[in-house]
Amino acid sequence: MPAALTALGVHATYGILALAGIVSLAFRRGRVVFALLTLAIAYAAYRRYLQPAVPQDIVFAVFGALCLFVPFNLAALSLVRERGTFNRHGLLRLAVIALQAVLAAWAALPGNSATREWLYASLVSHAPWGATAVPQIGLAAIVLSALVAGIAWYRTRSAVDLALAGGVVAFGIAAHGVTTPNMFGAFLAAGALILAIGVLQDTFRMAFRDELTGLPGRRALNERLAGLGPHYAIAMLDVDHFKSLNDTHGHDVGDQVLKLAASRIARVRGGGEAYRFGGEEFTVIFPGRSVEEAAPHLEALREEIAGYRMEMRHSARESQGKPGKQQRAARKGEPTLSVTVSIGVAGSGSRLDTPEAVVQAADKALYRAKDKGRNRVSR
Repeated sequence: MPAALTALGVHATYGILALAGIVSLAFRRGRVVFALLTLAIAYAAYRRYLQPAVPQDIVFAVFGALCLFVPFNLAALSLVRERGTFNRHGLLRLAVIALQAVLAAWAALPGNSATREWLYASLVSHAPWGATAVPQIGLAAIVLSALVAGIAWYRTRSAVDLALAGGVVAFGIAAHGVTTPNMFGAFLAAGALILAIGVLQDTFRMAFRDELTGLPGRRALNERLAGLGPHYAIAMLDVDHFKSLNDTHGHDVGDQVLKLAASRIARVRGGGEAYRFGGEEFTVIFPGRSVEEAAPHLEALREEIAGYRMEMRHSARESQGKPGKQQRAARKGEPTLSVTVSIGVAGSGSRLDTPEAVVQAADKALYRAKDKGRNRVSR
């Protein structure tokens, strides 16, 4: 880096951390705020203590503490719920970070050589990964934390959890290259950018995806309708007798029914794209397809939903749909519930020259399906 830009290189990491922090605060993502605070403290410690002029005892203590506490914090944040920033939960998380700073300072005291020896103790002899400045305990913490955050993402599929796992990896690379000029700051900045992108992706998901069913929501549907070509078919689907089902079995069962229907509708064939329209209504768009081409796939979808039986247990939990499990439930006399959907479909043409007109025509066809007895496809 040119000498004239050295100051920029030093402060750019702080700027990126601050920008990511502003984004996280704006979208009320407290977990990311504290992850960024952890990375900011790590970079400040690097600039202050991990320098040639600092006594080696302090360098080793601070670096060893960073290799333990930074990945631990990111992994722990992937396991806790989002609870915001400025509240008692945020105060508790801040207290944990402050306690870690105290422990790092304690490890750096002249009389704590035993603690520093523990931090740099060898877990395995003849390490296969080659030379690295990171102590083996720190390597174990980084790998374990990345696995924990990765598993958390796999369970939740949250962009923030994936970003936290990425933050662990970025810190691991930064720690490995701590002796290379600018590398530590560059990869901490990369970790901050990953976390900021995770916040933006999670916010996009909240805006465009229905939280209950996981399907794209009304806003995503409106944007997709605006971008359709000249030829397409649109289907409107409605869960039959849903209000009565809610009144009889409760809203928990109603939610399970909507999830069940959504999971089947999302797998519609023929190039169909599923959306939640609102309430118990869903929309399927078939770009480049006619009504005649879309109708067989809708009929197959209707039959699949009608043929599925959901177990009614104490928790109203939906079964996994395995035939053996359904048969065992029937043998044991456990109550089951089946649902049906009515479907109306319409296609673009000379009379229906806008997506809004096609949606209205499909909605009218849906009501015809209901008038004819429900559980059918109408055009």
